[in-house]
Amino acid sequence: MESSQAKKLVIDYIEAYNRFDVAGMLAPLHDEVIFRNVTGGEVSLTIHGKAEFQVQAEQARQYFSQREQRVTNWQITDNHVEVLIDYSAVAAIDLPNGLKAGDTLQLQGKSVFLFSAGKISAIDDIS
Repeated sequence: MESSQAKKLVIDYIEAYNRFDVAGMLAPLHDEVIFRNVTGGEVSLTIHGKAEFQVQAEQARQYFSQREQRVTNWQITDNHVEVLIDYSAVAAIDLPNGLKAGDTLQLQGKSVFLFSAGKISAIDDIS
């Protein structure tokens, strides 16, 4: 896959995420996508397949009233895109991690995207 095509898929995914647009998030994903959330070196969530991803993405919409992933750096190699992310969000509800409705969450992390058959086949969100 050409790096420009890979970058466009990642941009489309992130822009849809920022808009709370689940259909837009799903569009660049491979049917067998694997999503992992890694926090402090531990995998806290693993999702297999587009259908399971959709369920999780729909549920996550209720957690925040605002959210934004802003890319601060791109590393693009064959079949691999790594982006550094500044993340900010405002909690819409009280969350199990102690955030209360109205609290702002800010963190930095990275997302690693892999590709297969012209689609995003794996995403690791690492913070």
